[in-house]
Amino acid sequence: MNLVIDVGNTRVKTALFEGVKLQGHKVFLKEEIVAELKIVSEKHKIDYAIISSVASISEEKLNKIEKLFHLIQLSHKLKLPFKNKYKTPETLGADRVALIGAAMQNYSNNSVLVIDAGTCITFDFVNRKKEYYGGAISPGVEMRYKALNTFTVNLPLLELDYPENLIGNSTENSIHSGIINGVLSEIEGVIERYKELDENLTVVLTGGDTNFLAKRLKNGIFANPVFLLEGLNYILNYNTKND
Repeated sequence: MNLVIDVGNTRVKTALFEGVKLQGHKVFLKEEIVAELKIVSEKHKIDYAIISSVASISEEKLNKIEKLFHLIQLSHKLKLPFKNKYKTPETLGADRVALIGAAMQNYSNNSVLVIDAGTCITFDFVNRKKEYYGGAISPGVEMRYKALNTFTVNLPLLELDYPENLIGNSTENSIHSGIINGVLSEIEGVIERYKELDENLTVVLTGGDTNFLAKRLKNGIFANPVFLLEGLNYILNYNTKND
């Protein structure tokens, strides 16, 4: 059984896989990582584990985790199931590497645009030749709400919500309309630009805001909230299949 570990800014996502089949996943606070993973090691026989974004946890905690599992750290130096042509591979986020791994597992013969709607919104493109050049990074939905509040005097900090109308008839409605319609228009506009490169483009939406945004985006987008976890598992299998 495989264990995949995705370390975020405040939370950790973990998942168990048998082969390529997801057996279960869990989210917990980053400070709980050692205790939570110790429980996993006691409950399950883990053959291999992979961890991403290790820079955001201390070396002490990483050493403790390495004592629990046969642990692989995700980086651009691993054997990858695609040709990484990113100009600065050492700066490429582990999450983006994992997302392209998932694209290779699920849509290996297609050009794929993966949109990760989380803290940031990332766009990552891999062509049908399995060549990855990069994509784009822009502020996520929550970040846009916080920015309006932080960099102005009078605009309030609001919780994410659908706008009542396109034309906001109050400050709150105007903020919701500006942010949510702006994000949706951005995503749809970027998709159209990438379709100019390949009209048969496969588009995948993932990340924490997947379900919120998918309801308002046009059809033809595959929504998969656990796409990154699947990618981590695929890269783990890719690096251990001959062990």
